[in-house]
Amino acid sequence: MPKILLIDIDSKIPNVALNKIALYHQEKGYEIVWGKANLCDDLFFSARPYESVWVSCVFSNNQPAAQKWADLHPTVYIGGSGVDINIALPPEIDCMKPKINYGFTSRGCPRKCQFCVVPKKEGFVHPVGDIYDFWDGKSKSIALLDNNILALPKHFFKVTDQLIKEGLKVNFNQGLDCRLVTPEIARRLKEVRHLNRYLFAFDSMAVKPFVLRAISTLKEAGINSCRWYVLIGFDTTPKEDYERIETLRQLNQFVYPMPYNRDPSSRFFSPIIKYCNYHDNYFRTMTLIQFLNKTISGEIKSIYVNHAKTWLDAITK
Repeated sequence: MPKILLIDIDSKIPNVALNKIALYHQEKGYEIVWGKANLCDDLFFSARPYESVWVSCVFSNNQPAAQKWADLHPTVYIGGSGVDINIALPPEIDCMKPKINYGFTSRGCPRKCQFCVVPKKEGFVHPVGDIYDFWDGKSKSIALLDNNILALPKHFFKVTDQLIKEGLKVNFNQGLDCRLVTPEIARRLKEVRHLNRYLFAFDSMAVKPFVLRAISTLKEAGINSCRWYVLIGFDTTPKEDYERIETLRQLNQFVYPMPYNRDPSSRFFSPIIKYCNYHDNYFRTMTLIQFLNKTISGEIKSIYVNHAKTWLDAITK
């Protein structure tokens, strides 16, 4: 039986494209082997010959690791946003519907955020299916990868009707657009069973009025706290980062800091990440400035004291 090798370079969650590739080849009679990104050596190939190798790379900083595979096999296909946003699966593979309880019901986004590749890769927001395309009919929960499902309100209500009908818990994995929250949408989100706190984003000071309105609307519907992606290190100042974090803290929200293109070897953002992630210990009980002062004084043990000083100076000067 011919074999193909699938390599997921950087995802911590099931890779939709690779699962489509797997299903397509399974139906053709191939044996599917899921490899590991760090098993990139000649010994691995000589022990198990493969007809082809398919490599997915989502994040650009992992592109060198993905390209290493190209030198080890005559037939290697490398794709993903981290390599080239213009590379697409062949139509006969892209139409496959693996039942992995994880996938898209819409693609694209109407926003044109400078830090995001979605509009360039997927175009304007548009429906592509529903939960039955990837739900296995057995699992009690699914994850939706839609980048901006609220930009398609009719589609959003259709999909959530399905979730309610099937009694499924859902994780809107990519988050929801706070600018598009209406009282009707908030009430529907309250009806839907969800796995974690709903995710939204507070990426810049320009969206602050929408953030405040969304939080108020959600609270009126009975959703008192959500988790918010807060983009840092892109085009905001430390003072603006502090204001966004403190605004959410005062409104009893949770913060998930998102450093832009963070170098894995850098620890510059570590004080901010630690402060936000330890919600009960630090975030809920003190401001970021208080946390940084306590870190610098040694009241909070940390190896990132110098970074804490840098952040405090930038915020308070």
